[in-house]
Amino acid sequence: MSISSSLNAGVMGLGVNSARLSTISDNIANSSTLGYKRSQVDFSSMVLHQRSSAYAAGGVRVDSFKDIAATGPLTSTGNATDIAVTERGLLPVTNEGGIGAVPSERSLMLLPTGSFYPDQNGYLRTQSGMFLLGWPADSSGDIGNVSRNSGLNLEPVNIATSQFTASPTTSMELGINLPADATTTGGSGEPYSLPIEYFDNLGRAQTMTMEFTPNVPASGSSNEWDVQFFDSAGDPVTSLGDLNLVFDDTASNGGRIASATASGGVSYDAATGKLSMTLEHGPIDVFIGRPDDSAGITQLAGPYSPTAVTKDGAPLGDLASVEIDENGYLQAIYDTGLRRTLYQIPVGDVPNMNGLTALDGQAYSVSSSSGSLYLWNAGTGPVGAVAGYSLMESATDIAAELTDLIETQRAYSSNAKIVQTVDEMLQETTNLKR
Repeated sequence: MSISSSLNAGVMGLGVNSARLSTISDNIANSSTLGYKRSQVDFSSMVLHQRSSAYAAGGVRVDSFKDIAATGPLTSTGNATDIAVTERGLLPVTNEGGIGAVPSERSLMLLPTGSFYPDQNGYLRTQSGMFLLGWPADSSGDIGNVSRNSGLNLEPVNIATSQFTASPTTSMELGINLPADATTTGGSGEPYSLPIEYFDNLGRAQTMTMEFTPNVPASGSSNEWDVQFFDSAGDPVTSLGDLNLVFDDTASNGGRIASATASGGVSYDAATGKLSMTLEHGPIDVFIGRPDDSAGITQLAGPYSPTAVTKDGAPLGDLASVEIDENGYLQAIYDTGLRRTLYQIPVGDVPNMNGLTALDGQAYSVSSSSGSLYLWNAGTGPVGAVAGYSLMESATDIAAELTDLIETQRAYSSNAKIVQTVDEMLQETTNLKR
């Protein structure tokens, strides 16, 4: 029995070392494969029921797995949509069949890194047919509430729908000084005109003009201005409304707005310091300052000076490039300088990374051994950040693999020697009856 168990143990040793050699060969062969995760084997002994008078070799068995939690070094590239996760975590992707599928029927897979490029339909995909998934942003760049335990809110990333864009102006901020001498006796009473370019919802440049007319008193100073608003997009161009501004001339608050009274199609909120009105393309807010606040419109000694006039919005622009930041936000960059968030790429994680099922092309899928998927914002919780212009190299360490190769060769030879020795001993037993 002991001799037979020794033979079985030797044969099992040959088998497990063959398996180890296969993983080493696979690792070395994929030492240049981007995103490759090193394969490993674990040996464990097998124990037979023993009697005190004899010992039987139980042998050895092997379990193979991929060390998916291990990460390879990152290498820089010149492609903005070359993406990798810097530490723990994987990118959500799908196959070609998932493009037109409803989210509940889409194949959701995970990828450590990928060189993505837009296909003929604008979808970001790899050469091996993996399509990047992300949460779509709304027109203001917000992602909103999404499901993090499933891929129900994920969509294939498509940049073709964003080749052209225009962002209408919805807010302005004014920093203007009106000359204090204009509201004193002897002033000319001539209005000051401030044309401000804005963009309508079609990306066209329009002009809103503000006319500041000083109230010139018969004596002393009025510190009062009447303001009218005109929109070049109107047909005909008529006043949108009126605003009466009175400025403080006390020692503590001199030059600041004391009161603002709006009428017609213009309203004023003293709490925010904003005017609200409706231009031809839609509503807009204009910050002029709060009462007794130094920001916004002031009346001080000196010339008329529109020192700071800012606005949002952008004209119609062509898509120039896309970039992905460390938080996973994919932004479209237009030739007008406008940046617009299109998607957020989350980072997937599971309790047992090594329990994921390995697929072709360095892709993985969730299994019962891995635990449930959770989609994190990049760089939060246990997961790493997203790196654009980067690819993850193979996690294979050639020096370590060659060392393991030598050890495996010696172990295989030793087990072969066991088989040879047992064979010779059995031959001797056979010769006893001659």
